[in-house]
Amino acid sequence: MYSSFDDTYDLAAEDQSDVNPDAVPYEEALKETGYGRFHFKVLALCGWAVSSDAIEVLSVSFLLPAASCDLDIGSTDKGWLNAIVFIGMLLGGYFWGSLADHQGRRSILMWSLTVNGIGVLASSVVQTFWAFLLCRFISGIGVGGSIPVIFSYFTEFQPKEKRGMMISALATFWMCGNIIAAGLAWAIIPRDIGYISSSFKFSSWRIFVATCAVPSLSSAFLFTMMPESPKFLLIAGKASEAIKVLTKVHDSNFSHRKSKEYKIKSLILATDTSRAEYLEQHNGDVGCIAKLGTGCTVLKESTKQLFRPPLLKSTVLMLIVNFVLAFGYYGLWMWFPELFSRMKDGGSPCDHSNSNFINQTSKNETTCNYKDNWVYFSGFMTALSNLPGNILTIFLMDRIGRKQLLAMSMVLSGVSVFFIPLIHNKYENLGISCVFGAVSTVGWNALDVLSAELFPTSLRSTAFGIMSGIGRIAAILGNLTFGELIDVHCAIPMIIVAALLVFGGLASIKLPNTTKADIH
Repeated sequence: MYSSFDDTYDLAAEDQSDVNPDAVPYEEALKETGYGRFHFKVLALCGWAVSSDAIEVLSVSFLLPAASCDLDIGSTDKGWLNAIVFIGMLLGGYFWGSLADHQGRRSILMWSLTVNGIGVLASSVVQTFWAFLLCRFISGIGVGGSIPVIFSYFTEFQPKEKRGMMISALATFWMCGNIIAAGLAWAIIPRDIGYISSSFKFSSWRIFVATCAVPSLSSAFLFTMMPESPKFLLIAGKASEAIKVLTKVHDSNFSHRKSKEYKIKSLILATDTSRAEYLEQHNGDVGCIAKLGTGCTVLKESTKQLFRPPLLKSTVLMLIVNFVLAFGYYGLWMWFPELFSRMKDGGSPCDHSNSNFINQTSKNETTCNYKDNWVYFSGFMTALSNLPGNILTIFLMDRIGRKQLLAMSMVLSGVSVFFIPLIHNKYENLGISCVFGAVSTVGWNALDVLSAELFPTSLRSTAFGIMSGIGRIAAILGNLTFGELIDVHCAIPMIIVAALLVFGGLASIKLPNTTKADIH
């Protein structure tokens, strides 16, 4: 029923025989809106939302040296602290993504970003480890919803000629969030600021956490000023509303030429019309319980479609790639500040004789000198290393191709991880961490573009949710694996990560080529 890139199946003749003969296909109508002010506005807003998600996810890693003191935790608990946000994201990605396919992108974005912000704020004031863990879990539910829906929303405003470059540009905002989180940590956590009493602590790292809530809450507010995705409206049988949105996009892009009017008055889709009929039948004036039941039915049917030909092969391969990349990247990246802290006086991160390595497994004997500038400076430089990889993907995504960049990035990332146990000082550690950060970013950006292009519009947010879900499982396992094995010998999780990344890179070669192809 759904088209593939190799054999496009036009549903217009089957499902749209009664439409206006002057109706224009969506891709052509989108192209007629021009490209300008509106598209850069939606890039800035979606980018800020992506940055807010990155800040929430990655800020946890900068808390490890500090939280281990205030919350009195050891390596295993640190693994759970890193993993808990991904557990929330696992549940949130599937739930919010499917709701976005049924009820629209914009409203789900606002709700998920708000949940994220509230969870972050609450976590900054709670005083026990388990309460902190619960708040980070709630925050993760919000992040899990916003990440997949942001990319679906953004993609549906992009003409195919610019889609690869612009999705790559959007993906770079994850790097921006990473840099912001690292910069805030460097600026706030080492400082002697905050309030501490016998019953309540609001130290510098808690101020850092509260500050990290600002991006998600401000993003939720800004989305109140944006329209719904016109392609979603068209699929939902609301063609007149879709035309109104496209007209607004056109008027914004051509505001300097008021005489130029948007002449398209009727739309059709080349694909996904059967889904529109389904949504029309189930989107009437029904109660909340009925809507919930309908949502579950849509979720079930959408998931089944992803695991049937012609989408089966792409779905399985994307699940494999998402799993190994998330396991390797988050399993290692979330522990970089901890590794920097352990070897700030020299030695290897895998050297158990290192004085900073001693007593890390004991909750009651944890070294509490977490205000060393080198740890946060190193984290900031590692975050900044994402920049060259992001710049390269913007210019190479449509020239080299998505899957080619993904494969090369994952293989090279795996090779770089293999050398981490062999380093001998903090400068070598920083250097190899920066190499990993630069190269792995290319893979994430290519994966984001492939995820947006491989699946039909009616299934895109559900697919994003499922892919994000498997990625969250991998991130959870990666962080728990590091937490359990890093004190045994850190070479063990490093070798596991290196092998998985190389395997995933080779598997990605089998994915379809979507470069400059029509999205479904």
